[in-house]
Amino acid sequence: MASKNQSEFQDFLPLMADKLGGEGLIGELCNGFQLLMDANKGVITFDSLKKNSSLLGLQDLTDDDLRSMLKEGDFDGDGALNQMEFCVLMFRLSPNLMEQSEFLLEEALEHEFDQM
Repeated sequence: MASKNQSEFQDFLPLMADKLGGEGLIGELCNGFQLLMDANKGVITFDSLKKNSSLLGLQDLTDDDLRSMLKEGDFDGDGALNQMEFCVLMFRLSPNLMEQSEFLLEEALEHEFDQM
């Protein structure tokens, strides 16, 4: 997925998870989704990703990289990413975070149960 000219991807999600906790991390992922999405369609499209990717430091990604990203996360095959698909993709692209995901899930569930 990475282009030849692209510098190696730095995985900051585990650090964010440590600092923010499960709920905070999900909130930040939702904020990232909001930055990248097409406001009229409510999903991340190729055009919205290309237009807004520099907001998240992704300006060096090629069109092929962006298309690959969309394809990788597009579970329902509609050619775009909804919020859930985006969050799942971010977790999948972060191997270190996958190791911590069980803890984050437990923390988020505990928080939800405490709210009840």
